Amino acid sequence: MFRVVRVLLVLSLVACAVAAALAAYVWRDYAKPGPLAHDVVLVIEPGTPFRGIVAQLSDAGVLRYPLAYQAIVALRGEQARFKAGEYRFGTGIRPVEVTHLLVEGKSITHSLTVPEGRLSADIRALLEAETALTGDVPEPLPEGSLLPETYFFLRHETRAAVVDRMRRALQRTLSALWESRQPGLPLASPDEALILASIVEKETGVADERGRVAAVFINRLRAGMPLQSDPTTLYGIYHRTGIMKQVLSRQELTVEDPFNTYAIRGLPPSPICHPGRASLEAVLQPPATRELYFVADGAGGHRFAETLAEHNRNVVAYRMIRRRESSSAQPE
Repeated sequence: MFRVVRVLLVLSLVACAVAAALAAYVWRDYAKPGPLAHDVVLVIEPGTPFRGIVAQLSDAGVLRYPLAYQAIVALRGEQARFKAGEYRFGTGIRPVEVTHLLVEGKSITHSLTVPEGRLSADIRALLEAETALTGDVPEPLPEGSLLPETYFFLRHETRAAVVDRMRRALQRTLSALWESRQPGLPLASPDEALILASIVEKETGVADERGRVAAVFINRLRAGMPLQSDPTTLYGIYHRTGIMKQVLSRQELTVEDPFNTYAIRGLPPSPICHPGRASLEAVLQPPATRELYFVADGAGGHRFAETLAEHNRNVVAYRMIRRRESSSAQPE
């Protein structure tokens, strides 16, 4: 009897030693570099059970011993804290690092850049083309209601949530700039500043010119002169017909339309695009000038003038440049 007890005791001790050695081996494997030969990106869908996540990791080559990994994580009670998302697992990532990544939810961050001066239809197309987002783009998407910049998001975030961030960014930016605006501007509200900024945005793509262009329009508003902005009139045609033209005819300059700033005085009824922060700043902090006119200089910028006579000379110079360009483009 005593011998049997001794044998059982020895076997029990051996079993404990084997179990301890196995546990130590498994734990060492949990903490040492894994078998992954190259970076891999996995999407853990919402609602995926713990075993399903381990299977994904194993199939992708992230784990060497999936059952051992499953046991350790379960013993530590961390499986319930795993978060869905899109993850990048680096070459040789250790199982313990896999756990930290999934528990902390360090998903891949995506970005969407909205350039200044785009129309609502353009921004809608950008959002719809972004496959990492879900859901529909909300209606309506008023012109000038979003702030163009780069936005970051996670896979499975909704398009509506990103649009809401764009709207709130515009509201915060416009509110702060309006509060610090230059005194005495002929603008009655932040909405009017937004409308004028959208015109400035479409009038010039040269960053250094935004302030002078804004100042010309501010001076015209103060003087009660029509803005005479081609982009507003072109937008009016687009607003009525859905056709975006590049050049205006003389007849179109006389059309009765609230966006035709050749035919009306003051601002059009709404923005004509989504202006960026720089154009908003230009409108609310314009330089002090007496310039009332500008025309293209043929090199991507503009010539500015204080008087109509000076402006007319600039127009003649621009037409001569266009004529020479047209002549050089003609076949021999």
